[in-house]
Amino acid sequence: MNKSVKPFNYSRAGIEPGILHIGVGNFHRAHEEYYTNLLLSDPDQAGWGIAGAMLLPGDERLFSALESQKGEYTLTVCGRDGKDEVSRIGSLVEVMWAPATPEHIIDRIADPKTRIISMTITEGGYNIDRQTGDFLLDTPAIKADIENPRQPSTVFGFVAEGLRRRMDAGSGPVTILSCDNLQHNGDTARRAFMSFFNSQDPSLCRWAQENVSFPNSMVDRITPSTTPADALRLNRENGTDDKAPVYCEDFIQWVIEDDFKAGRPAWERVGVQFTDDVAPFENMKLSLLNASHTLLSYPAFLSGYRKVDEAMADDRIVKFVRQFMDIDITPYVPAPPKIDLDQYKHTLIERFANKAVSDQVARLCFDGISKFPVYIMPNLKKMLADGRDITREAYLIAAYRRYLKFRRDDNGQPFEIAEPWMTDADRRMIESEDPLDFLSMSAFAGVRLASDRRFVDKYLDMVDQIDRSGAMSTLESIL
Repeated sequence: MNKSVKPFNYSRAGIEPGILHIGVGNFHRAHEEYYTNLLLSDPDQAGWGIAGAMLLPGDERLFSALESQKGEYTLTVCGRDGKDEVSRIGSLVEVMWAPATPEHIIDRIADPKTRIISMTITEGGYNIDRQTGDFLLDTPAIKADIENPRQPSTVFGFVAEGLRRRMDAGSGPVTILSCDNLQHNGDTARRAFMSFFNSQDPSLCRWAQENVSFPNSMVDRITPSTTPADALRLNRENGTDDKAPVYCEDFIQWVIEDDFKAGRPAWERVGVQFTDDVAPFENMKLSLLNASHTLLSYPAFLSGYRKVDEAMADDRIVKFVRQFMDIDITPYVPAPPKIDLDQYKHTLIERFANKAVSDQVARLCFDGISKFPVYIMPNLKKMLADGRDITREAYLIAAYRRYLKFRRDDNGQPFEIAEPWMTDADRRMIESEDPLDFLSMSAFAGVRLASDRRFVDKYLDMVDQIDRSGAMSTLESIL
């Protein structure tokens, strides 16, 4: 039976794009676009439509699909109770693709009507050195954009050129709003963009210091990638012919520091929380949700699981995740105001097990080199300093080594890995027959794992057990 699709109840003809979003992926379309689509029902918010910019060559297929639909698409919100809600999203009023119309994107950044530049460019997209915390100015694409400001290819080059024109035209201040899963994501964005501006154009850097704000934010909604099979299923179930459908869980959260230079949408009307300090919310979400996703991903994948809900139907994995949350993480996560931490953790287990969302374990495994420094290492560093039990963390890192090095699961099935930020040094550490070398990978920078005897002993024991008995048998031994 076809599900009814809830239409948006505003005229798109009257919507102006006050936001330029860079990186129009599934998460953005299930999160910021979702909130904004609800808000645009209020006539006084008509100036806060979203123009979407895609910068990568690989974005062509999605761009073409969305352009053919004038930015509209369907979003299926999958309830934990088995009930879905399907909505047509109209808040994406314009889409642009850099290889086709780079000047259009730059003009949008410079346009005085654009008052917020939001972005989802992934954890690794900020180009920050994991050891020093510095912006990497010597990468080839960054060097090219610094030397050729009028022909940008990176997000930093596009934003710099657009802001330079904005500055020259006196078009007013703007806010850069990171929506990526990074602790203190606004601070990270500020460090990256201001470093680029200072290197390319010190006068732009001085202008930005006075005219650009970088609020921190915490975002949350599990949104799987949409496979071709998913698209067929969604269209069949919804009675639609959408070239770019999205589906997601029913939980959603967005907490933002209220620091906007040129005004902002009244997102609080539709459930967004504004605060003076995002840090407690960030710490809770990254340390519990994202860290738990990373924790279960490699052992589950090695054990043959390919869907997260299927892995969470295994009581051993549920117990592993819950022990990690309760024993390893909770002591380092003060509950934010008005949050019941036990209920939050219980809800996380329910969310992971949501069959309707059916997230891919491979998506959780993707780009571990960027995820470990953000989700795992900060708390592991504290645990080592406090002399706490690090069995689960040693097991996770041993499983990650097995995943990267052998590229076959415990059933003998081969697989490809996806680590876009892997360096040549990382490859040498992975290929080495000495498992201690693996601890020097960039994913673990900032924590001297190889010099901690207690961790090394536990890790080597986990490596040996996984090699001999497999990931799941080893997991059983530590539960």
